Amino acid sequence: MPSSTIELTTLGHRIRHYRTSAGLTLDELGLAVGVAGSHLSLIENGKREPKLSLLQEIATATGAQLSDLLSSEPPNRRAALEIELERAQSAHAFRRLGLPPIRVTKGLSAETIETVLGLHHELQRREREAIATPEEARRANTELRLRMRERNNYLPDIEKLAEKQLKAAGHTAGALTHRTVSIMAAQLGFELIYASDLPQSTRSITDLENGRIYLPPASIPGGHGLRSMALQAMAHRLLGHQPPSDYADFLQQRLEINYYAACCLMPLTNSVAFLQQAKKERDLAVEDFRDAFGVTHEAAGMRMTNLLTEHVGIPLHFLRVDGDGAISRVFENDDLPLPMDVTGAVEGQIVCRKFSARSAFAEQNRTTEHYQYTDTPSGTFWCSTQTGSTPEGEFSITVGVPFDDAKWFRGRETTQRATSTCPDEACCRRPAAEAANRWEGKAWPSARVHMQMFTPLPRGAFPGVDDNEVYAFLDRHL
Repeated sequence: MPSSTIELTTLGHRIRHYRTSAGLTLDELGLAVGVAGSHLSLIENGKREPKLSLLQEIATATGAQLSDLLSSEPPNRRAALEIELERAQSAHAFRRLGLPPIRVTKGLSAETIETVLGLHHELQRREREAIATPEEARRANTELRLRMRERNNYLPDIEKLAEKQLKAAGHTAGALTHRTVSIMAAQLGFELIYASDLPQSTRSITDLENGRIYLPPASIPGGHGLRSMALQAMAHRLLGHQPPSDYADFLQQRLEINYYAACCLMPLTNSVAFLQQAKKERDLAVEDFRDAFGVTHEAAGMRMTNLLTEHVGIPLHFLRVDGDGAISRVFENDDLPLPMDVTGAVEGQIVCRKFSARSAFAEQNRTTEHYQYTDTPSGTFWCSTQTGSTPEGEFSITVGVPFDDAKWFRGRETTQRATSTCPDEACCRRPAAEAANRWEGKAWPSARVHMQMFTPLPRGAFPGVDDNEVYAFLDRHL
């Protein structure tokens, strides 16, 4: 017997269809099958589930087959519209508006139902587009970061998948070449094509119908090389991703494709062997790990967050900090005290001025790593910081560990030491009393407006991507 609401609704419509086709009223059919007409009305409206024996009697009385009544298809166009309207009016997006549902009567025309359904479809489309407010996005990002912290930023299933794909492509050691990446794409049925007219809102476009992955003709700023972008595009297919259902799903997918790309560029077996040997020699260094696999400093630092705790037994933290001190990427499982807002979000918060992630910007020699010990309310931490720049501005990459684990790293002998008492505002956020007394009320800075404060969160299943540009691009390249 059917059990779900939608199935009962369809069943009710089919019973009504065959009853009216037989020219019977509810009371007449009720008399023929031995139940009250009011009971049949509840069944026809999907409010009550009939017994199989009653269904057989209804089929006989209306001249129908039992299979006709139990079909999952609405009996006619009008019934299909009514069923779809009932489904739409029971959806969360409609119910939270607090509006009364429209009662379907015989006098309600099919055209009117179609118009109302059109409004519901638009409501659902907008619900899918506006998949998160900025606050919801920050909460989703925080929840994802905390989940990954519990896992030591390690995803074994993706590690295994990457090792399998690399082996199938014949890669064994050394930096992953563009040729090998092309072989990996071909094994999935894709050709890599470099196009100079990719829409600005995209980093790559995958043509699923024609088996093509379109990439820019040269690396874009920030260290996102063509190999990484191609691997990320492939990862969507390998991991079975569907269009994101909400912003949390979008963030999860983005994390997974980045993780897969990192696993391919710095494979598990070779990377762990490299790190374990460096630990044995007490010479762990982000720059050596970076150079061994031909990746960026940031990529090497992030990959260390995947592997150092899980395979080498070292907790750590990773920070990417912009020139203004704002944290743009973060991972920590070593209890480094970090600034956060009331939702627990760390991204966008200003890091302590005493941290090397900020003090390194003042260094004269920026071509080498800057080492520092920092005393904090949670203990002393050693860290290594490298600075860089993009057209958007400066940034720093920091990898650090608790004091006891500094012994495994190059740069542990540094005499550079700082003390941070953040989040105490007296540490670095509150002006010194002397300066405050001298200048308070006598200075009027003109603040720079951060336009992101007024920018809404990008809309769409793939936030910020302009579908018109994407489809026009694909049409040009047919």
